[in-house]
Amino acid sequence: MDTTPRMSRRGVLRFGAAAVPLAALGTALPSLASTASAAEGAAGGLRMPAETDRHVRTYMAWPALASVWENNLAAVRRDIAEVAHTISRFEPVVMLARPGQVAEARYECGPGAYHGIEVVDIPNDDLWIRDFGPTFVVGPGAVAGVDTNFNGWGKTGTPYAQPFANDAAAARTLLAEYGVDRIRAGFVGEGGSLETDGEGTLLATVSSMVNANRNPGMSQGQVEQAMKTALGIDKLIWVPGLAGQDITDCHIDCLARFIAPGKVMLDKPGPGADPKWVAVYEETRRALLSATDARGRSLVITELPGPDRREIVGGGKEFLSSYTNYYTANGAVLVPRFGDGYADGVAYAILQGAYPGHQVVQVTINGIASGGGGIHCATQSHPAVPPAL
Repeated sequence: MDTTPRMSRRGVLRFGAAAVPLAALGTALPSLASTASAAEGAAGGLRMPAETDRHVRTYMAWPALASVWENNLAAVRRDIAEVAHTISRFEPVVMLARPGQVAEARYECGPGAYHGIEVVDIPNDDLWIRDFGPTFVVGPGAVAGVDTNFNGWGKTGTPYAQPFANDAAAARTLLAEYGVDRIRAGFVGEGGSLETDGEGTLLATVSSMVNANRNPGMSQGQVEQAMKTALGIDKLIWVPGLAGQDITDCHIDCLARFIAPGKVMLDKPGPGADPKWVAVYEETRRALLSATDARGRSLVITELPGPDRREIVGGGKEFLSSYTNYYTANGAVLVPRFGDGYADGVAYAILQGAYPGHQVVQVTINGIASGGGGIHCATQSHPAVPPAL
């Protein structure tokens, strides 16, 4: 059970640098944590850890807006509560919620939580905390949170646009709440666009990062350097992705994930998938087969076939039918169950083989998936501080 004190605890790092103003991101609440530039964070020897490293807790966010989810809001909230309860079997969960929704979130998430689900009063707009929350970096005896300057996936003025001012401020506020120092990244992006092996290699899609809707005027090389600096990365493996066909412009966490250093899980679209996503899979596979990681290793690829979309009840155009958007908690892998019995079973077997020290737990999340995301999109891990040297 985590007993880390909140609010009164000073951050484990003190940088003392002033942040670049966040006016473009909307009004942020006052921060109790210090802020550093990305360069100072990297200079401190911090690096984005593997998700399989030990966690202190998992962060989630209570779905806030009926204007976004319409008639699906109740179902999505049930899914979020179920995911939170499942994670709480393995580690503590912290749920962000708007002030007027805290009581409901506590009621829905409270009973039966093993490690506990704490609901905190931090305003948010949607549930995708992977994208708008902090991305953590660690070093010997230290942890900090990277604020990746969430801008609503760059969708202002498009059919995908939705409110994001509260989400844009949430990383800063959350880090202050838990006394963790904040590093402001030198790029705009989301946590779902960042996948690492914990040993200095990062996977990302060009479509989601080298895009004028996030990083106008920046070349691929400039974006890459900014990502390396903020996250302590030695090598970035780019895959093409696909822009403009979903709200994220093809995040890597629905496509390819590190199982371990040198080992990658690759999403393979199932029967009934749109041909354009089959093409993305094929391009990604070619790119990964020709790549080497930061330590010069070729990548071993395990394919994770998706379900038959024709077997999914209520699966619309935006429905994310990716098992690869799984989440690794302490000793567990949470993966969607889509209702295609054969494919669900294959996914379970592949993941259990890939993570032999973890318990694979399948969760039905059709409400969440209807919005184009999954379990990984709805969670963010707070890593444990590595031992000091």
